[in-house]
Amino acid sequence: IETYNTSQENIIKNEKIILSVEGEKRAEILSNEAELQNIDLVYTSNHVRALQTAKYIIEKQKLKVHIDERFDERKVGIPNDKLVPNWLVLQFKDENYKTVGGESQKEVRDRFYQAFNEIVENNKGKRIAIFAHGYSILFFLLKWCKFIEIHSGKKLKMSFNDNILIDKEINTPEVFKLVLDGNNNPIEITNCWHLSSSTTSLLYGIIPIFSR
Repeated sequence: IETYNTSQENIIKNEKIILSVEGEKRAEILSNEAELQNIDLVYTSNHVRALQTAKYIIEKQKLKVHIDERFDERKVGIPNDKLVPNWLVLQFKDENYKTVGGESQKEVRDRFYQAFNEIVENNKGKRIAIFAHGYSILFFLLKWCKFIEIHSGKKLKMSFNDNILIDKEINTPEVFKLVLDGNNNPIEITNCWHLSSSTTSLLYGIIPIFSR
């Protein structure tokens, strides 16, 4: 997009952004991956690109989609980079830090987890795929994962049960698999990096949830 003449708020514009052509191709490739087969339920955020990504699995597996705005990306607000150049780093180090008009790590995690818990509680034993977004997913995973460090260049390091979950740049597509116990707590969280090895800069993520 070279110009965008609109009076809409940034949050509305962000919801309407579509996948690139490369993003569409990558989404179709992902729909063939073994970890994303035999899905029972598909949930997406309210963002167009999340639904665009999910549509390939929906079509191939003859499913319908559930859209829930609680899976939306974090509201950035006004970063004010000149006064707080490291605001992104602060959001990982301080769960309550937020920009003017934006959301904190904790606020994103709370709304995401509320939707997540409702879904898995009502669908025990089913395979669920949630198509959401990079930071909202990472903030959500910090409910169980340990934040280790983040550099200004956006290289993030996190672990689950003392095993490194992610240690790389966080502006690429990611696929995380959660296997849950009977209390909806993860006994396994895996970063399926082989599913997301791509040079495209897609702003989405997928969480296949397998509950027991």
